[in-house]
Amino acid sequence: MKSKFDLPKEKKDDLVKEIKAYFLDERNEEIGDLAAMLMLEFIMESIAPVFYNLGVEDSHTYMGEKLDDLFGIMK
Repeated sequence: MKSKFDLPKEKKDDLVKEIKAYFLDERNEEIGDLAAMLMLEFIMESIAPVFYNLGVEDSHTYMGEKLDDLFGIMK
């Protein structure tokens, strides 16, 4: 399954390094590039959309409130 998020290769490489560093720092485990890339793909496919959707919902709520404010200036 293709991720819903397209990232430039350089950004993916940076994130793979971050995941590897996390495992080393927090779990004292060294993982390889493949394992880190698989973890990144899992996050992008399964976890990131949840937070993305929360951001969209928050934006919708915020914009709705601002539109309500706009109607408040009607004469």
